[in-house]
Amino acid sequence: VIANRAIEILGGNKGDYSIVNPNDHVNMAQSTNDTIPTAIRLGCLWRLDELLKSIDGLSDTLQTKSIEFDDVLKSGRTHLQDAVPVRLGQEFGAYAKALQRDSERILRSANGLRRLGIGGTATGTGLNAHPEYHARMVQDLSKITGLKLSESDNLFESMQSLSDAADFSSSIRITAMTLTRIANDVRLLSSGPSTGLDEIRLPAVQPGSSIMPGKVNPVLAEMLNQAMFHIQGCDHTVALASQAGQLELNVMMPIIAHNLFEMMQVMIGAVQAFDEKCAQGITANSVKAESWLNKNAIVATALNPLIGYLKAGELVKDAMKQNVSIRQIAMEYINDGTLKHKDEDRLITLDEVDKTIGDLRNLTDGGIH
Repeated sequence: VIANRAIEILGGNKGDYSIVNPNDHVNMAQSTNDTIPTAIRLGCLWRLDELLKSIDGLSDTLQTKSIEFDDVLKSGRTHLQDAVPVRLGQEFGAYAKALQRDSERILRSANGLRRLGIGGTATGTGLNAHPEYHARMVQDLSKITGLKLSESDNLFESMQSLSDAADFSSSIRITAMTLTRIANDVRLLSSGPSTGLDEIRLPAVQPGSSIMPGKVNPVLAEMLNQAMFHIQGCDHTVALASQAGQLELNVMMPIIAHNLFEMMQVMIGAVQAFDEKCAQGITANSVKAESWLNKNAIVATALNPLIGYLKAGELVKDAMKQNVSIRQIAMEYINDGTLKHKDEDRLITLDEVDKTIGDLRNLTDGGIH
């Protein structure tokens, strides 16, 4: 096609390859073995900024929410069991930081894609290419694309290996893992509302059920889950194709290109949709969050420096058995004269208990109280 169009422009007849030959002229100094890997690299770099913008946008939204939710006290949960208190803002701040680190990881891995093996021709020897072809092609491609590109320091490796593509793919897969975890937490924290945690509320984007009126489902978080599952599948395909290269060439380039471009497209669209239609509209149910926290006997952990681990464990068990707060059970022990300091030969006072667990926000800042 290119040769015939060139012939037309030069005033010749299509098919007269004595004027412009597809192989000798159009494909001069080139092989699919070096041009296709170069195209894959450029294709990924071409959409890199768009990919990072979507991830950074969601990270910014979650960071904004972390500030908005900084005063919301809630029960921490490890192993899905009660743990010491945290602030909802701290949870969302951790989500934002995780995505920030994922974005940085993607950017680092993308640097490997900037090494171009164009000019290696068929096997990396550069046969039938001008000695300056490799360097000048990289320079010209940098100018044309506006991308920061560099010359491969080993053209044989560039023909044999697509590890740079696999590395880039894995960085996107790691981000998908982070997003899966965040989506799962969003679904869990918004569960109920009447019979679940109900610590956050999600914006309603569609009726939740055709039979149950008023139901709101976490459809955007579920969409994000499914999109990220697909991305992780794409990455696995890239990994398998990358390791399937043999001798002087990896012939699995088409499936690698397809899945790399697919996972970038899916990531961009899914993250933007979740950000704009879900994350930005999340609200906190502080009343419900604090009601769960008030029932959490694990706040007795803060009393460890006063009464020791074993005694605090007794308080927790009794509080859970009687379905009362740690403060109430501590009062019973104090009135019975059985709540002693772990290091001093004296009884603990209620003032000491209140100073330690009276303001639960203090427990979210760490240290000894």
